[in-house]
Amino acid sequence: MTHLQAGLSPETLEKARLELNENPDTLHQDIQEVRDMVITRPDIGFLRTDDAFILRFLRARKFQHFEAFRLLAQYFEYRQQNLDMFKSFKATDPGIKQALKDGFPGGLANLDHYGRKILVLFAANWDQSRYTLVDILRAILLSLEAMIEDPELQVNGFVLIIDWSNFTFKQASKLTPSMLRLAIEGLQDSFPARFGGIHFVNQPWYIHALYTVIRPFLKEKTRKRIFLHGNNLNSLHQLIHPEILPSEFGGMLPPYDMGTWARTLLDHEYDDDSECNVDSYNAPAKDIEKDLSPKSMKRSQSVVDPGVLKRVDKNEEENMQPLLSLD
Repeated sequence: MTHLQAGLSPETLEKARLELNENPDTLHQDIQEVRDMVITRPDIGFLRTDDAFILRFLRARKFQHFEAFRLLAQYFEYRQQNLDMFKSFKATDPGIKQALKDGFPGGLANLDHYGRKILVLFAANWDQSRYTLVDILRAILLSLEAMIEDPELQVNGFVLIIDWSNFTFKQASKLTPSMLRLAIEGLQDSFPARFGGIHFVNQPWYIHALYTVIRPFLKEKTRKRIFLHGNNLNSLHQLIHPEILPSEFGGMLPPYDMGTWARTLLDHEYDDDSECNVDSYNAPAKDIEKDLSPKSMKRSQSVVDPGVLKRVDKNEEENMQPLLSLD
């Protein structure tokens, strides 16, 4: 075992060997092979190429050197293409801070039975008057940056549960194609995290429709890991044990405290709202959202016309069945 594996338990070391093809005897050689590819992309500013940093990309791509390098390149390219998103990229930034305090994201104390960190989002908590969807995405990316420092999570990964209860049609209308594309590029294509499952619960019909819009732009591996449970929490419990879930998800633990993860990141500044002047940061954030124009999403036959959202009547809403993939 090398010093780069020092943070891993014996069980996780074995998992890294079996599932990720991680070999302590060739670890430094693997890292160097990825580092040597940096010169092939002079258009990208690779701000970090140290061993520990490159290792997380290798783990995210099961030690396939080229795939790990491509992810590394996309990580920095995404930041170069969206510079405004990464200005004041810290927990105390007013927009990020408010998103964190509302539980974007939250993190459960217990890992699941595979050692994965469980992240939770309560979509209806979004306060549109105080921060934007871009701020939520920034808060999620910042949180992942902090969590991925843990080598155990580099190997074991994450699970995400999104509760859509009381998420309004008005809020859903803000999930524009450009915003969805930005999130997909940032989380699926440009970050070295292994997501073992993304679970939707209590989603209304218009979230089904939005999922249909983005589905063609998700990788096949990602699609297989998205589970739409609707109100069927029993199907969620088949995959994540209720013993470690809060009561909102039919679990045995008390209701989730939205400030849990925010207090970890903000520490003593959690209750310091002296700089949270809505007018001082909401306007710039809106400008960022307005200017978002990642390559527009091409339509395919399976994409839902936005007009469909207006044509679905109440009876259709009540009759829509939850989709559940157990692949």
